[in-house]
Amino acid sequence: MTLRIHNTLSRALETFSPLEPGHVRMYVCGMTVYDLCHLGHARSMVAFDVVQRWLKASGYRVTYVRNITDIDDKIIKRSVENGETVRALTDRMVDALHQDADALGIERPSFEPRAMDYVPQMLAMIGTLENKGLAYRASNGDVNYSVRKFAGYGKLSGKSLDELQAGERVAVDDGKHDPMDFVLWKSAKASEPDEVKWASPFGAGRPGWHIECSAMSCEMLGESFDIHGGGADLQFPHHENEIAQSEGAFDKPMARVWMHNGFINVDNEKMSKSLGNFFTIRDVLKEFDAETIRFFVVRSHYRSPLNYSDVHLNDARGALKRLYTALHAVPAAELEIDWTHPLAARFQAAMNEDFGTPEAVAVLFELAGEVNRTHSAQAAGLLKALGGLLGLLQDNPETFLQAGASLDEGAIQTQIAARAAAKAAKNFAEADRIRQELAAQGVLLKDSPTGTTWERG
Repeated sequence: MTLRIHNTLSRALETFSPLEPGHVRMYVCGMTVYDLCHLGHARSMVAFDVVQRWLKASGYRVTYVRNITDIDDKIIKRSVENGETVRALTDRMVDALHQDADALGIERPSFEPRAMDYVPQMLAMIGTLENKGLAYRASNGDVNYSVRKFAGYGKLSGKSLDELQAGERVAVDDGKHDPMDFVLWKSAKASEPDEVKWASPFGAGRPGWHIECSAMSCEMLGESFDIHGGGADLQFPHHENEIAQSEGAFDKPMARVWMHNGFINVDNEKMSKSLGNFFTIRDVLKEFDAETIRFFVVRSHYRSPLNYSDVHLNDARGALKRLYTALHAVPAAELEIDWTHPLAARFQAAMNEDFGTPEAVAVLFELAGEVNRTHSAQAAGLLKALGGLLGLLQDNPETFLQAGASLDEGAIQTQIAARAAAKAAKNFAEADRIRQELAAQGVLLKDSPTGTTWERG
């Protein structure tokens, strides 16, 4: 069955065909490692982990590159605040990133290049752009990209140059010919002798953010590759600027397909460090198990916004428990997936339509229902095998169910509040479901005119 992917560049679903038959080359923008990862980062990591898992399950060899940005103004600022070197800070944060990703069942990418190790490649690309007239040395010592000299600028965001605003992380200054121009090489300041810097033909300094990914993706995957991914917030200016740099340097498409995952929202605002409304993965793991967090992400389509709340995570926990309950009742047979099985075929069709995980998860629940009705070890085996393609249902069912058997008081009160809201909305089926789920975990509710109380059964 044919895989179709929504391409941000064309704003349409396209039939996927890799440049090299049987081999997919994918680059995803990773984290800027000045702090712990938050749930927004988890959303991106899980989304593209599912993508690469499905590509492999579809028979492709996958070279998956997810970079680490370890040169950045925020990193330098944080290292100064902490009184540690940039390398010490970034090493510590990379180790934390790996621990969080491993907890969420995210497979390591094929390669994880760190920007600091690819400065020579960045300088070579900047030199190429300067020789082609697309980069210039500014009066303040920076090297900037001349946006208006690249005819295709704006094609990813779908806006004209006049509609776009300068989006570079550093402030526009008098050294730029045009406010839209962005920095390729930041000149070191004489007033900051301890500044992180490298020697270069353009003078001492450090690379701009955008050139890092252009250089690393080219070095690892070639001048053109199959898929470039990242969060929706990177579409402009970061990915737009990557296209300008890479296609300006090599005169060929940078990536065939551009994929962007949606935000995680809190009170309808994007979760981010800059807004201060973020929850680190580690904070959430104190309240919820890792597989529940992964399931919370996977059951929504990667391109759609995802609203964070304890209620939603508790609901995800309850839903995942129902799947594990089926596997606990009927031990799963070890089997190869038979894609002619009607439910397996539906799972495959969902995933082949732009990685449609909501429909794929719905198939898992249908299989769980079949397991409960028929007590078939083969159906249980198919449920576990298909779940594994999403990074789910690989734990021992008894272990999973016992780990969630005792809810803390905060989680119970959250569920009681959700039930009250459901009753107020006259959604009595949902209210009954919450009561039954709490009862299954040994929490008994008692309604009275003054409210709802609970006790452990």
